[in-house]
Amino acid sequence: MNDKIKIMEVCGTHTHAIAKYGLKSILPENIKLISGPGCPVCVTTQKDIDAALWIASQDNVIFCSFGDMLRVPGSNGISLEKLRANGSNVKIITSPLDSLNIAKKNTDKKVVFMAVGFETTSPAVAATILRAQQANIKNFFIFSTHKLIIPAIELLLNDTELEIDAFLLPGHVSTIIGATPYKFIPDKYKKPGVITGFEAEDILEGINMILKQIKEKKFKIDIQYKRAVNFEGNRYAIDNLYKVFEKYDADWRGIGLIKNSGIKLKDKFKDFDVESLFKIPEINTIEPEGCICGEIIKGKKEPYQCKLFRNNCTPYNPLGPCMVSSEGTCAAFYSFTHNGVD
Repeated sequence: MNDKIKIMEVCGTHTHAIAKYGLKSILPENIKLISGPGCPVCVTTQKDIDAALWIASQDNVIFCSFGDMLRVPGSNGISLEKLRANGSNVKIITSPLDSLNIAKKNTDKKVVFMAVGFETTSPAVAATILRAQQANIKNFFIFSTHKLIIPAIELLLNDTELEIDAFLLPGHVSTIIGATPYKFIPDKYKKPGVITGFEAEDILEGINMILKQIKEKKFKIDIQYKRAVNFEGNRYAIDNLYKVFEKYDADWRGIGLIKNSGIKLKDKFKDFDVESLFKIPEINTIEPEGCICGEIIKGKKEPYQCKLFRNNCTPYNPLGPCMVSSEGTCAAFYSFTHNGVD
């Protein structure tokens, strides 16, 4: 098996682990690992970041977010972290239910939760909305930027420039959706996919399972991460998710519009949508000059190919989202590779 084999991981935690354990350096030269759009913070558009900053700056608002969103700069260079330092009421939460509890304790405030992530986090947001409805909470709202991973994978498979041979599939997302939704990868595109865990042994075993499929030319979706993932997934979580949300065509940073790749609140839950509270104005969105985060998200460039990497752009002064989140490719390269090169 001497031909070049390109394997893409579409999970930010895998990207982090591959860099942390130095796995690229121990693989044969003909096996190339490529990082895809697996970091939820990284694929959130500049427009959504700017909208979040506008919402958080409004009077009488408590803006709640997961911690890794706070340092993503908007078009004007301001982040949620800087807004908080300047007096805006921005809170870091670790669960959507935290934001609902804040709303219960602050009935005179408008509490907005920025809902970010793939199918790993969105079912918990749906459950929170259902609980808010049941409790008749009137001051709780969400700003949904949730994404779905399956449409992005298919888009990447159709990108002839990438020529991906196989996928290391996300462990966390797959605990929710199961393995069955990925079957189009072998059935339609005749390529292997393996769902793996996050330890070095998990990832290496997953790569070995991919290579075996390629050698035997028998393509399927395999589960290495059997201690957490099955083929059916968590039906209760999925049913709750689509009780509250519906699919729509969503924009991804660096990729653009992907059909049916986002989820928004259904009409009967619109009272919890931040857009029922505010008419968010059109904002002149500006991408960070010189940042190639979009190309990195698509797996077409690596961080060291960006002229800003390790110079103007570091985890201490991030210019793009790939350097902000610990799941971002740039942050992983910065932390665990020598001068950004494996």
